[in-house]
Amino acid sequence: MSKYTHEITDNNFQEEVIKSDKPVLIDFWAQWCGPCLALGPTIDTIAEEYDGKLKVGKVNVDQNSSIAAKYGIRSIPSLLIFSNGKVEEQLIGAVPKEQIIEKLKHLI
Repeated sequence: MSKYTHEITDNNFQEEVIKSDKPVLIDFWAQWCGPCLALGPTIDTIAEEYDGKLKVGKVNVDQNSSIAAKYGIRSIPSLLIFSNGKVEEQLIGAVPKEQIIEKLKHLI
């Protein structure tokens, strides 16, 4: 995780994501998930490139199962993009950076 990527937990989700004044990209992942680990550097790059315009966070599903359950996360990696506290976009799998950026464009 880079200095631009936030660790999101069951405890800080409301404050960091739902109440955020910027769009939020959340990466649902786990340490044992190979595709999740492969996607990690892409998520960190997006967090750095869009710093100030977008908040980027990672939710470890093994440690924060309440959030994963609430949003119906059944497959990881899963990316949810929130705006004004609501899910606006969802991507599943280790998708390319360009596909993530395309989903973010209309929100930033």
